[in-house]
This record gives sequence, structure tokens and C-alpha cells, in this order.
Amino acid sequence: MSRDDTLAFWIAAAGRGELRRETIPTPTAQEASVRTLYSGVSRGTESLVFGGHVPEAEYQRMRAPFQAGQFPAPVKYGYTSVGQVTEGPAELAGKNVFCLYPHQQYYVVPGDALYVLPGSVPPARAILAANLETALNGLWDSGAAPGDRITVIGAGTVGCLTAWLAARMPGCEVELVDHNSHRRGIAQALGVKFAHPGSATPEADVVLHASGSAEGLSLALRIAAFEATVVELSWYGDRAVTLALGEAFHARRLTLKSSQVGTIGGLRRARWTLRRRMELALSLLTDASLDVLINSEGRFEDLPQTMRQLAHAPGDVIMHRVSYA
Repeated sequence: MSRDDTLAFWIAAAGRGELRRETIPTPTAQEASVRTLYSGVSRGTESLVFGGHVPEAEYQRMRAPFQAGQFPAPVKYGYTSVGQVTEGPAELAGKNVFCLYPHQQYYVVPGDALYVLPGSVPPARAILAANLETALNGLWDSGAAPGDRITVIGAGTVGCLTAWLAARMPGCEVELVDHNSHRRGIAQALGVKFAHPGSATPEADVVLHASGSAEGLSLALRIAAFEATVVELSWYGDRAVTLALGEAFHARRLTLKSSQVGTIGGLRRARWTLRRRMELALSLLTDASLDVLINSEGRFEDLPQTMRQLAHAPGDVIMHRVSYA
């Protein structure tokens, strides 16, 4: 393969991925060439995209920043890439960077699309940045404050990162809820309590739902305290969700609120940019305890088979790291 060629992961059809050869353009003075070190599979969203479950009405809003192709397929999709700049502006040359780019060995992007990693954040951990940004945005949207009783339902990557963030607010009692008992050790490593759905603590001041299931969202409504806020972090694709809103939803005056990382909501919108938020997320990745979330790894060359497995039988995988070495 020549210097100008690279391999990229494409979803060729629903449930089928493949590696395709692409030509890399020569960077302009404002662009940078990046050699990928790692990428991460954001399993919830990417499994839905891999299975062809993006609703037609969401084709444009769901586009990733450097996506190629169109939904449902063929499409090159992804947004968690960590690499090293091999050629580019002086302030970027040789630096380890994060980019919202699909799974690909080499690529060229505008220099302002890259985020230089803090020196204390290892590239292997930086694949958590996009999910941590989602968790940060969700916690902002929740209005959670010091001293609150906070419950996070769903111990996937976003749920675990949300619980980890919430636990660092003074005086907060944080409980992570999941049906998978293997996640108890993960919760302990993150410094939060763990509960199975049947034993979740009631009367939560704030509930953040990230399980991607109707059952999890129903539980969120049941355990929320009077006038509490329930924030929906899950994305369901083309699946319909049924809720029992005839129960205590109205009597408890609950607020059910969506959160979506593409927009900064609430009181921060006037002052925060997407770059400022991502830079904050990267700066928070200095904590080595977060490595427990990256519990699966495989070679880039194996990604077509890996994506099929993650979409249909993920097992205990939280975050899958793709290595390009």
C-alpha cells in the first residue's frame, strides 16, 4: 500500500462491514495528516447504525462530522479517533490528538478539527472523550447539584461516565443501576454504589437513563422523587418506546427531558462552545480508574467481524478499543 492509500471501515449493508481502500489527499497548509493509533466503538449508537436502524427522518441530524456515504448504507461512520499528527501546522506536528473521525488508518482533516491531548492523558484512554462529552452534557441538562441523590440507569460507557462525573460533586449520593451483576465491580472502581433494577433506591432527586431500553426508562420514572427530573440519554433509533404515563408521572409532577450532545443546552449555550466542552472532557481523562471501562480490544483488521459480534452478542463489553499498531 502506498503512502497515499489507507484502509477505512465501511458499513456495506445492514449488519455487514468491510474494509475499503481509499486515497488520502495531500494536506493544505491549514490541514493535518493523522496516523491513527486507536479508535473506540461507541457500542450503543454504532450498533444501531451497523444494523441499519437510523430512522429516515434522522438521516441528516445523525451524520457524524466526517461521515462518508449515506444512511442506511453504504456509510463510513464513527466519531472516536485518537492519532498522531504526521504532517501539519507547527502547533500540531508530532502531537497526539483526538478527532471525531470514523475508523480509518490515516486521514487528512482541517487543523481546527483536532484536539491536542493533555500530556497526562494517554492516547489509549482518550477514546473515552466523545462518550465523556455526552455524559458531561447530560449532567448539565439534568440540573444536578451538590447534595443530590442521583441515580444512573444503564452501566454502558455513557452511563458509567455519567455516574463517575456525578460522584465527584460534593455531597451527592450516586447509584448505578444495571441488570448485569458484573458491573458491580465497575461501579466500585468508579466510586459509586451499584444496584440491580429490582433493588434500585427510590426517591432520587435526579435520574439519568442510559440503558437504551423501555424497561429502564420506566424504572427511571418509578424511582424519581416528587418534581424530580429524568434525563433521557439513550438513543433508540427506529424502535418505539411505550411508557406507563398513567401511573405516578403526573401526580409526582416529573420532568422527562431529552439530552443530545450535538447541542449545548440551557444556561451554558451563550458561553460554551463545542470546542470548550470537548477540551474539558479531555482534561478530565487524567483519572486512571476510567481504564476499567475499556474492557475489550481488537485489531483494526478484524473490525468487520468485531462489529458484527458487538451488535449481536456484546457480552460484558463496555467500550471496545480498536488498535492500529
